[in-house]
Amino acid sequence: MAHGNRERTSSEVRRVAQQIDLLIHNIGTLVTMKGKSGPRQGREMSEAASLQQGAVAIRGGIIAAIGTEADVRAEIGGAAIAAAYDAEGLLVTPGLVDPHTHLVHGGSRENELSLKLQGASYLDILAQGGGILSTVRATRRASEEELFHKAKRSLDTMLQFGVTTAEAKSGYGLTLEDEIKQLRVTQKLNEAHPVQLVSTFMGAHMVPEEYKGRADEYVQLVIQVMLPEVKRQGLAEFCDVFCEQGVFTVDQSQRVLEAAKALGFAVKIHADEIEPMGGAELAGELGCISAEHLLAASDTGLEAMQRAGVIAVCLPATSFNLRLKHHAHARRMIELGLAVAVSTDYNPGSSPTENIQLAMTLACLNLGMTPEEVLTAVTINAAHAIGRGDRVGSLEIGKQADIVIFNAPNLAYLPYHFGINHVHTVIKQGKIVVSQGRLLQ
Repeated sequence: MAHGNRERTSSEVRRVAQQIDLLIHNIGTLVTMKGKSGPRQGREMSEAASLQQGAVAIRGGIIAAIGTEADVRAEIGGAAIAAAYDAEGLLVTPGLVDPHTHLVHGGSRENELSLKLQGASYLDILAQGGGILSTVRATRRASEEELFHKAKRSLDTMLQFGVTTAEAKSGYGLTLEDEIKQLRVTQKLNEAHPVQLVSTFMGAHMVPEEYKGRADEYVQLVIQVMLPEVKRQGLAEFCDVFCEQGVFTVDQSQRVLEAAKALGFAVKIHADEIEPMGGAELAGELGCISAEHLLAASDTGLEAMQRAGVIAVCLPATSFNLRLKHHAHARRMIELGLAVAVSTDYNPGSSPTENIQLAMTLACLNLGMTPEEVLTAVTINAAHAIGRGDRVGSLEIGKQADIVIFNAPNLAYLPYHFGINHVHTVIKQGKIVVSQGRLLQ
């Protein structure tokens, strides 16, 4: 017993000796999302884990202490505090995570707005050579430098809205050279920008125009040439495929994802966005880390996902922008015990917005999710959907100090008061990168 007392005394001495780089204090409501090692499933998504009058102590970009301000100050004892930040009684949450974006691309598709207003569907525009194929042409024309600067502007915007970690898919090159170009841009942005990026290879995003009518040949190109080279260069962690009518069949999607798994990629799938193709069932069969869109997914498919632990990534801004009559059945997913994440699906066509707060509001209004469920969906569940749940997505000792201070009195105010940016301050790995809503250079 005496030995145990000596260990505690020694630990306390070490804490006093170590400087605290930043102490965030006078927090009104602190939402931590801590309490579970994996994603929150079903009813667990309502457990936001919050406390009043909180504080967070940061050392070396990592959370050193967290809790009520009284407890945190007792925990850090007499440690020197290099800087203190007054949260002014505001709402503090983990840094937001956007788990599904098409960040790097050329061009824009505002010309398609009038077509949508005239009643043209997403698949109609695609069949006319627009949609993804239009962006492919623009991306192929763009230089790596042009793509970098365009994507950086979007990443700056995402950061100002509170996103501190995001996924970025390729899929607008559709040749080996142009897919590699996109992935290299993602890699460079990850090195140069505060937002941490997780890279996904999506060469099977669309059958390119030069392979029209020869989808199987293109699938073989993806499997035999693109995937091995992307793996060799270490440019992506995940592989995704668009399983949809007029794009890739379930069989073609399965071949791509099985080849990716054999090379060591973790796999994702764009599943059942427009038509019930059986993509959700395939996600369950293959044990994908996530399945995305899911507007037309069957209960059978959702149940297969739940059994396999596949995270459902819902994209409410996309169904809103496409003016669809129905949205992803998030309430049914939660009833079935799935872990649900929410994302912007930022891309130049179906969801041209970097505003994750808008997606959060739409998740409440159109998907029927509660504010607590939505925050879970854009923090800890989103982090697990891109393999980062062990380091971001919740505020816990030992995790990265990725933190957002919102100009809001409580959590419900975020989706309730929509159309504005609520961010006051963003802290990434212990450093203030947005202050008073403005980027710090």
